[in-house]
Amino acid sequence: MKKIKIGLLGRIVIAIALGILFGNFLPTVVVRIFETFNGIFSEFLGFIIPLIILGLVAPAIAEIGAKAGKMLVVTALIAYGATLFSGFLSYFTGVTLFPSMIDSGASLEQINSSHNVSPFFSVNIPPVMEVMTSLILAFIFGLGIAHLKGVALKNVFEEFKDIVVKTIQTVILPLLPIYIFGIFLNMTHSGQVMNVLSVFIKIIGVIFVLHILLLVLQYSFAALIARNNPFKALMTMIPAYFTALGTQSSAATIPVTLKQSVKTGVREDIAGFVIPLCATIHLSGSTLKIVACALALMIMQGMPFDFPMFAGFIFMLGITMVAAPGVPGGAIMASLGILQSMLGFGESEQALMIALYIAMDSFGTACNVTGDGSIALIINRIYGKKDK
Repeated sequence: MKKIKIGLLGRIVIAIALGILFGNFLPTVVVRIFETFNGIFSEFLGFIIPLIILGLVAPAIAEIGAKAGKMLVVTALIAYGATLFSGFLSYFTGVTLFPSMIDSGASLEQINSSHNVSPFFSVNIPPVMEVMTSLILAFIFGLGIAHLKGVALKNVFEEFKDIVVKTIQTVILPLLPIYIFGIFLNMTHSGQVMNVLSVFIKIIGVIFVLHILLLVLQYSFAALIARNNPFKALMTMIPAYFTALGTQSSAATIPVTLKQSVKTGVREDIAGFVIPLCATIHLSGSTLKIVACALALMIMQGMPFDFPMFAGFIFMLGITMVAAPGVPGGAIMASLGILQSMLGFGESEQALMIALYIAMDSFGTACNVTGDGSIALIINRIYGKKDK
């Protein structure tokens, strides 16, 4: 008998639905069991987040530095600029629209504590280092490895990265639906779930429109430099967009993205360099989603924020996105550290961010992949006439 495989998005949707359903009638003692699990899992996340940052960011910086060349530097700068633009577009749209769409209220922690839903016991798992410490260490090791001729330390970090990615794939992601089930079970038991769901629906609608606008703006900017028709180029990349919707993977979509990019007029050798690189370092769609979701949750819970706070967050997020592993939900897992250290997100906010992000994972990936074509057009204009 053939086993039915349910993807991460399907499992999280089921977890949310079951959490809402059972939260209406399960006794407090059962809710406390899942609250105990969530407390332990949250402690483990807090422990692993600095290691995720160190294990992913350091090898990514080392790899980029090792391949340093003019075309790579220019491509990386354009990709980072596109990521920053999407983050600030998301922020300014959010501060304009979200306050009138979302009612602010008490934090989830306050709601839970007011209903006396507490775990049976707690396990303290202190992290080996602070999040910002791991980020600084990642920069130091990454830049150092990039300029060293030896490969011993580089191999250590590559293997450490494999351990981190394996931990995400085999421990964190499989347990994530249970964690999110516990969060929504608790929220339903506490009477807060409808407010959260209404916010979910509004945010998803805004982000969907925003990511289409972002692609139009990216191709319009590329057209100014490449001197082509932006809408014709964007329509040519549509097969890559829909392929990414299905695969939820930038890497798996590379063959289609390459083929369509060449059809827009990009030289094959330039497309062969830019598209695989941007599949790793260009995540403007993911950044747009994370900024919008974070801002909406902060408004919903009455958390204080201002532009300098989010500006610093967006700049750091752009760097963190480069190191995101190529697994479903990889971008949000890589960003949990700065969500915690720079925006003050607790375990409930982090769980909601994960659920909200994965609910739109396909659209974010499709936006990332399609945007790669616009960067290829710009690089082709700069370097396409050289070495012919």
